[in-house]
Amino acid sequence: MSQRSERRGIHVDQSELLCKKGCGYYGNAAWQGLCSKCWREEYQRARQRQIQEDWALAEKLQREEEAAYVSSHSSSQTQPPQSHSQPSLATFSKFEEKKTNEKTRKVTTVKKFFSPSSRTAPKKESHEGKTPSPSITRQSSIETDRASQDFLEFLKTLQKPGREIQKQSRAFIESMGNKKDLSAEELSECVQDFYQGMSDRLLNHYKGSSEKVDRVMDQVEKYIMTRLYKSVFCPETSDDEKKDLATQRRIRALHWVTIQMLCVPVDEEIPEVSDSVVKAITDVIEMDSKRVPRDKLAFITSCSKHIFNAIRVTKNEPASADDFLPTLIYIVLKANPPRLQSNIQYITRFCNPSRLMTGEDGYYFTNLCCAVAFIEKLDAHSLNLSPEDFERYMSGQASPRRQDDPAAWLQSGSRVNPALSQIHQNLSDLSNLEKRQQQVIEGAQSLQTELAEWQDSVAREVQEILERYPLEIKSRASAIDAENVENDRLPPPLQPQVFAG
Repeated sequence: MSQRSERRGIHVDQSELLCKKGCGYYGNAAWQGLCSKCWREEYQRARQRQIQEDWALAEKLQREEEAAYVSSHSSSQTQPPQSHSQPSLATFSKFEEKKTNEKTRKVTTVKKFFSPSSRTAPKKESHEGKTPSPSITRQSSIETDRASQDFLEFLKTLQKPGREIQKQSRAFIESMGNKKDLSAEELSECVQDFYQGMSDRLLNHYKGSSEKVDRVMDQVEKYIMTRLYKSVFCPETSDDEKKDLATQRRIRALHWVTIQMLCVPVDEEIPEVSDSVVKAITDVIEMDSKRVPRDKLAFITSCSKHIFNAIRVTKNEPASADDFLPTLIYIVLKANPPRLQSNIQYITRFCNPSRLMTGEDGYYFTNLCCAVAFIEKLDAHSLNLSPEDFERYMSGQASPRRQDDPAAWLQSGSRVNPALSQIHQNLSDLSNLEKRQQQVIEGAQSLQTELAEWQDSVAREVQEILERYPLEIKSRASAIDAENVENDRLPPPLQPQVFAG
């Protein structure tokens, strides 16, 4: 199978990353392939149409109620005097009941149409009468205090505009505290409207200097989103948490996917490549620890640059976009980042839109969204597998890494995950050490047996020699004068004499 056919299920044309409206900015799957600018325009138009339809329906219900009331009232006036009888009273009571039902239905419908979000109504009722816990109401923390202090220090350098920016930012944060029951889309709309208004005023103040405006907006975003993080990240009115669990289960079910299946041009046996892969996995996991959308984007960008470096070192040439996306998919599968969908939605909703529309941050973020979408739709054709093998791998009945030959498993595992390869190598070394230890123990026991046998053989030989040549102990030799019985007749021994000289 050719390389082109292998990549048919993974390859994404770069034009598909752009906005479907053809404006030239990067699109987003969460915005139905549109950029943030075009999506806001479509959202505003759809919202305006919905409001008009709601008003029209409410007016229609009002007219129907008034017509029904007038008709019933006029018919009751034309009744004969016997209308005060029991049947007439029953008819009038039925009319009153119908009128009450119609009025209740109309009021409920109008409230539903013009409430901030029909989905949030149960949430609002559930919070009534409850006192928020101190952990939720307490906004001050080390990170928020640091962000506030940095924001104030930055605004001092702006002098007069800084005071106005601080005033508007604090007022916006206070106003957002009363909008916790809004849907995630409506919270996003509020934040994006504030960004747009602040950006327009700054452009007017700085005479169109976009560089200065971007610098100020970065600080505004950092301050606002650090303060609002607890209330807008994975809000209760959204299904972000449900999507997170579904994505994590999906990635865990795809743990068997190998580099070869994704056609990833990375050789993890090269130390520098392995180090880049580990750093890329670390970055995409660390993204969840940040509060500011811009900081989360920075980790995505860092992860992507490590991927490009791994591809460059492996191929000894610059990496292409066709190589980048499969490798990014592989990194996401190996990392299984926590709250991945919530982080993507958080960046999409509350990041400064200019960062997502252009630049390397927008490009890498769009590719990450494509990678997640690909993982959700991954099938046998995308991995060049038969449907039967794909189902067996997904169900856990088989695994492409299970080989009868341990060496083959090691070779496959080394390309998939260096940690698994190292574990297998360590286990193999321990097995060899155990065999060698057993050999040493057996040798020691054999030596001990041989020593005991040698000792017994030496003892037997000594005994045989002793029996063959018995030991004879002779009497002790006597002194020279021992037999002289007349020693008492001998002259006395000579004594030394001193002669005078």
